[in-house]
Amino acid sequence: MMQTTETIWQNGKFVPWAEAKIHVMTHTLHYGGGAFEGIRFYSTSQGPAIFRLKEHVDRLFYSAKTLNLELPYSKEEVIEAIKEVVRNSNLESGYIRPIAFYGYGKMGVNPLGNPVEFVIACWPWGAYLPHDSIDVKISSYIRIHPDSSVVDAKLCGHYVNGILASIELQGTHYHEALFLDSKGKITEGVGENFFMVKNKIIYTPKLGGILAGITRLTIIQLAQDLGYEVIETDISLEEAYQADEAFFTGTAAEVTAIRSINDRVFGEGGIGEITALIKEAFLDLVHGKNPNYMEYLTFISKS
Repeated sequence: MMQTTETIWQNGKFVPWAEAKIHVMTHTLHYGGGAFEGIRFYSTSQGPAIFRLKEHVDRLFYSAKTLNLELPYSKEEVIEAIKEVVRNSNLESGYIRPIAFYGYGKMGVNPLGNPVEFVIACWPWGAYLPHDSIDVKISSYIRIHPDSSVVDAKLCGHYVNGILASIELQGTHYHEALFLDSKGKITEGVGENFFMVKNKIIYTPKLGGILAGITRLTIIQLAQDLGYEVIETDISLEEAYQADEAFFTGTAAEVTAIRSINDRVFGEGGIGEITALIKEAFLDLVHGKNPNYMEYLTFISKS
């Protein structure tokens, strides 16, 4: 059972957590036409701080627009509502889930004409992948084809792809799945972007067939600021097997070292040197310890 807070922001007002409900005939429950974000906030010496709030809200509105899902709030109002949710939670750190979706009104695949619902919840959430390094398996399913959807939007229905891949791992020793595309190139994990290191150069799949992760973009900048070359390119599975290190990034996963892919172990099986440096730099950033990246943090006052 997940940990909860006392309230959830639902359609403009706070309601008790257990009373935040929708109708069973809600359109998005049946067809997946919703848009959401995952956002973390962290404890800092100046109080709780939300990581890259504006960028997450920008992507939420972009994702919603792909579904003609018009939020009844401006970006500024959503930002203020998220800040209020964090403030109201009395948490020092946690996870925020804003979600916009088509509600109850009519059925049929076309959602237009249904009311738009908007909810913001937050709760305590520790490490998504609670291991120093993880074992990864290539999924038998491919990542959603870029011509079949708007793959850089964060849409509810896209995650059925990840659900299927995750179910495959049940009863195995693997911690997470990794998708290839229709051409056999690495795309991303179930909820993470992929990076690998070879000869001190960092590689990550190029945009076009993956979610343009906000943490991914941050890690690219951090790595470059640390003096590393980062190349966005197609990566074959054979190239990944030859890597010196590999890691996942994401809001939930943060920076998580990959021990192995399909039982091919990287190095000595622990956290690689460059992965460890990047992870440390990322954690310093989100906890407000690096003055060069303070613009990425939205600090929440208690008053």
